[in-house]
Amino acid sequence: MYSKNYKGRCDKRKIGKCEDVIRCYDAIMTAYVSQLEKDDEVVEVRVNVPLDDFPLGEFTTDFVCTLKDGSIKVRECVFRDKVSHPIVSKKLDASRVYWLKRGVENWGLVVECR
Repeated sequence: MYSKNYKGRCDKRKIGKCEDVIRCYDAIMTAYVSQLEKDDEVVEVRVNVPLDDFPLGEFTTDFVCTLKDGSIKVRECVFRDKVSHPIVSKKLDASRVYWLKRGVENWGLVVECR
């Protein structure tokens, strides 16, 4: 999750499953875009989707993917050493609740491998 007005460096990419240019703000996002591009179950990818009326401020969800069966999966990217930080876990939990209230049950984390 990043602030809606994030001004840091980004890697811009274009893939067939996304209409817009994808902006990846960290290595995890960049690697996950490559996985999504190869995944036959994923038909559409939206990146940095704004969370309207989010209780913690103006943030975006990293990935919202539409699957072949019409369902949606949401993924948030986070570094392994940041998962247990109180503010990060609070934001991630709020994101999960946000998407559950909108009927999305397929919510998960993308964490880097070691």
